[in-house]
Amino acid sequence: MKKLPIFFYQQDISYTLKHKNSLRQWIHQTILHENHQLQSLNFIFCSDTYLLSLNRQYLQHDTYTDIITFDNSETPNLIAGDIFISIDRVRENAKTFNTTFSHELHRVMIHGTLHLLGYKDKSAKAKKIMTQKEDEYLGMMV
Repeated sequence: MKKLPIFFYQQDISYTLKHKNSLRQWIHQTILHENHQLQSLNFIFCSDTYLLSLNRQYLQHDTYTDIITFDNSETPNLIAGDIFISIDRVRENAKTFNTTFSHELHRVMIHGTLHLLGYKDKSAKAKKIMTQKEDEYLGMMV
């Protein structure tokens, strides 16, 4: 079986992701289910400080966030991107939402993937659809 072009990195933190192959399969199945193809996808796990600097530099937002997604694709329906995830923020959000760290991490990972698939979350209506899709794909995890 060919290895899927989904890669996991860490930046300025020490974090080891578990179940990488099953996560690759799950993300890939999500992309296929949405009628897209995968070119390459990078998940970069980092600290609050690192993600805050990206948020300031690229989005002109001076706030902490759990995720920033960069769409690098120049072809419709072809997924290529970088998804930066703050492990610090995921830990905090897991406590806030009374869920496990791994569940919150998977929710954030699929959230970034959904952004690359064209889903938005700026309006209340779009956010509702995004949350429904997150729940749908979280339910499809093996």
